[in-house]
Amino acid sequence: MQEKMPSQLGKVSTGIKGLDEITGGGLPAGRTTLLCGGPGCGKTLLAMSFLVQGARNGEPAVFVTFDETAADLDINSRSLGYDLAGLQAKNLLAIDYIHIDRQEIHETGEYSLDGLFIRLGFAIDQINARRIVLDGVDTLFAGLPNEVILRSELRRLFGWFKDRGLSSIITAERGESTLTRHGIEEYVSDCVIVLEQRVQQELATRRLRIVKYRGSMHGTNEYPYLIEEGGIKLLPVTSLGLAHAVSSERISTGIAGLDRMLEGKGFYKGTSILITGGPGTGKTSIGAQFALAATERGERCLYFAFEESEPQLVRNMRSIAIDLQTAIEKERLSVVSVRPTTYGLEMHLTQMMHLVQDMKPDVIIVDPLSALEGGGSLAQASMMVLRLVDYLKSAGATALYLSVQEGDDKAGLNISSLMDSWIAIKNVQKEHDLERQLFIVKSRGMSHSADVRKLSIGANGVQVCERKGAG
Repeated sequence: MQEKMPSQLGKVSTGIKGLDEITGGGLPAGRTTLLCGGPGCGKTLLAMSFLVQGARNGEPAVFVTFDETAADLDINSRSLGYDLAGLQAKNLLAIDYIHIDRQEIHETGEYSLDGLFIRLGFAIDQINARRIVLDGVDTLFAGLPNEVILRSELRRLFGWFKDRGLSSIITAERGESTLTRHGIEEYVSDCVIVLEQRVQQELATRRLRIVKYRGSMHGTNEYPYLIEEGGIKLLPVTSLGLAHAVSSERISTGIAGLDRMLEGKGFYKGTSILITGGPGTGKTSIGAQFALAATERGERCLYFAFEESEPQLVRNMRSIAIDLQTAIEKERLSVVSVRPTTYGLEMHLTQMMHLVQDMKPDVIIVDPLSALEGGGSLAQASMMVLRLVDYLKSAGATALYLSVQEGDDKAGLNISSLMDSWIAIKNVQKEHDLERQLFIVKSRGMSHSADVRKLSIGANGVQVCERKGAG
């Protein structure tokens, strides 16, 4: 008789798309997950998101808190768009606040959680709960110095949840040299997730890491996440790969002379394009012309401007016959202006990804990409750009990156190898004036011109002049 193989570990969705992705479907069903971290990292909100997702899917849930009242939780959760009172009215959520003063706790006899089990059992049975959260479990054991009893009671608590088929989360504060204050919860939990809030170069970022997940493969990197209106958002940016769709369709640059240098057809759709040059070489002008051409084709364009506001960009481009305002009014062009030092690199990347997800643009322009170096070290900025390039390509968008070039043959942030096409611009000193010269360093998949052409920018727009003597 053939032995029956054990079934695969069941999982329940957290309601946080990125977290479900790196956990392979969610948290372990019928088991306990530990969320640990310092103040302000979002433990309570993530746990509440888990319960709200369950309630919305018809799985009633119980939230037990030792630090916040039900009224405070309701107010705080509204910032995420959660209506806890409405879920309670529908018997999809129960909140139980248990007040424990750590200073009043003394070990006077045998420690037992029997009283807690009775209280939890009542709340669970009232709504037939399938999920449960104990928020601030370290408070529950604050006055218990005996680690043997503590470990035993934790195992009994987790076993009690498991016997009832409850998918559970407990939250705890970080310890000085351990993941939690007691240093025990992480060993008896089936899944452990660490949340951190860091400040580097006066910029704050939040990171999530899965320390362990029994019975399941999971992402092992650190992942940035945001707490904002609409909930917690996490993008597994380090899991991106090279499985990108490839298109044979070509799109115009919006500059006839440049199109002719690209076999008369322009760039391949969905590729990554780099334009480098020193200050004043016309990178933004080419980017704006490319954006305008996309909107005139009926496509949607997302323009990230790190050095100019939208009104300033519109005004400056109007002087060279590029009308961006009409495209903005028609909602085909969206300009997002933000300083690179507003927040950390990971937060920038996450925000940009969310905007791409929401708008689903056909064309994306990053102006200038080199400005992101101010948000961290060169190594951090290079890694962020690698993730951004991979993500935008996986989204199927044509991405144009403008970057200040320091040397003659080197693109900043070590990104030239990531690009499908690279166009370089130089200001060349002539006898009486400066001349902008443009040439194509590379353009994969096509036979492009090797000529150096004059780039003209003026009242008649952006033009790439034919090589003298051509034709």
